[in-house]
Amino acid sequence: MSRKLLVIGYVWPEPKTTAAGQRMLQLLQAFLDFEYQITFASTALKTLHSFDLDDLGIQTVGIKLNHASFDTFVKALNPDTVIFDRFMVEEQFGWRVAEQVPKAFRILNTEDLHSLRKTREVCHKKREEFTLEKWKANDITKREVASIYRSDLSLLVSTYEMELLMGQLKLPEQILMHLPFMLPESTEKTIASWPSFDERAGFITYGSGKHEPNVDAIIHLKQTIWPLIRKELPQATLKVFGSYFPKQVLEMHKPEEGFHIMGWVDDLDKEIQKSRVCLAPLRFGAGIKGKLVQAMKNGTPSVTTVIGAEGMMHQDADWPGSIISAPEAFASAAVQLHQNYEAWRAASERGKELIQQYFSKRRWSKQLNSRLEELSTNLDPHRSENFMGSLLQYHTLASTKYMGKWIAEKNSN
Repeated sequence: MSRKLLVIGYVWPEPKTTAAGQRMLQLLQAFLDFEYQITFASTALKTLHSFDLDDLGIQTVGIKLNHASFDTFVKALNPDTVIFDRFMVEEQFGWRVAEQVPKAFRILNTEDLHSLRKTREVCHKKREEFTLEKWKANDITKREVASIYRSDLSLLVSTYEMELLMGQLKLPEQILMHLPFMLPESTEKTIASWPSFDERAGFITYGSGKHEPNVDAIIHLKQTIWPLIRKELPQATLKVFGSYFPKQVLEMHKPEEGFHIMGWVDDLDKEIQKSRVCLAPLRFGAGIKGKLVQAMKNGTPSVTTVIGAEGMMHQDADWPGSIISAPEAFASAAVQLHQNYEAWRAASERGKELIQQYFSKRRWSKQLNSRLEELSTNLDPHRSENFMGSLLQYHTLASTKYMGKWIAEKNSN
């Protein structure tokens, strides 16, 4: 009899618009490979970009927030494993899962440390220096870490965030797992089909307009970095792809300046392969950046910041391009990669190697399956060792539970 997995999504996966959507699809595919029967549930509305999970044989269910109908649903489903997509979802549904199906193995998919991204964003907007003390003092950090403790296992994409939780906050390693993007290896035939240096031209950047770090990076490019690049390369073009762009970004479309707001495209990989260099001047954020991994996956070198490259490489020297934060140096590195064939070729080759070294689907899915088997068969002793998690679960049941029930009662009247 196949095991049952329930995924409670913050949104319906959109792999063609967000890295989070790609990550979720990778997780779902891994559990399908492990022969789980999967149900995906969400309170969100589907969009035009939502992936058709039915095509994968995954059952989809709409659920309500603060409603007793979820209790009936999850008890009848009786899943062996439950994945909460981001800590806010665990806050909303974790206590209901713990109460209705206490033996279910509870996994938190962090995507990135939301608290780290938000603290950095606030510091950036206030023009203050980010410090770990400010991150620790943020109430979102307390909520997110409490959610991690309450879960049996939390998945983190970034090595930096693993080190942060274990080093700064002393979280036990046994409730954490480093699980970056899981990508299939590109075949020699695929790599051979990529356009050459001479067949490519221009710069590219991309990302969802709903993600604040992306919007800020596009603005920073337009106002500060792009004029420096155009000064050196007057005919250069930059194409900006993505969905849900705000009006401020749409109004930056200036073809006469080589700055093209292209919007959403169905085959982004093809556009990345046409471009010589990916630009990602991210000034805040967290996790690992899907746009940079996608550039590597298509043999396209990138120029990014320390924030952009964080949590992916052991050494900055490994980067397939350049890691630079100062605008002048960033622009200079971008021009150098665009114009210098040898530098471009070396960076492109390094990107292909790094995909195999750090993001191998075969390697990481094997480790995930092994960890699931180990913990699910020893769940009681595993939970016993995580006393802080039990303590927080108890207090959540004693507070959040009754607030949720009060809201449900209020909504029914």
